[in-house]
Amino acid sequence: MPFFGEYECKVDAKGRLRLPTPLIRQMDGQGVYTFVISRGFDKCLMLYEKPVWDKMVGDMEKLSVYNRKERQFMRSFFGGASIIQLDSADRVLLSKRQMDFAGIAKDVILTPLKDRIEIWSPKEYDAMMSDQPDSLSDLAEEVMFTPGGSQSTDE
Repeated sequence: MPFFGEYECKVDAKGRLRLPTPLIRQMDGQGVYTFVISRGFDKCLMLYEKPVWDKMVGDMEKLSVYNRKERQFMRSFFGGASIIQLDSADRVLLSKRQMDFAGIAKDVILTPLKDRIEIWSPKEYDAMMSDQPDSLSDLAEEVMFTPGGSQSTDE
């Protein structure tokens, strides 16, 4: 099930990020929450619940280390990824390298992207959002409908 909501949060001096309760309630962990955090496709971090990560890794089994582009993709995708668990205070630990990659200092914005959560610095988030089309309606028409007026499906 996709996540929803947008959350403004803080990272403490040790790199710990407390996940908001409304977001945790949307998760399937049933009290035990294991995640993988990695670099995002944009200048953000991605937080995956472990079963989602495992499915993605399975989907990548067909990639070859002998193909340069595929090898580069795997290095970038898996490099810097780490398995983390939610602590008793509902926090996850971001590494310094991860925070540097995303330009995160103290404030962050958490926003969903289907079954994963993006972690943005406010500056990068605002820049990304300002690069969006002015009309959500126009964007929806472009990405959700195919010629002939049929709605595309998201699988």
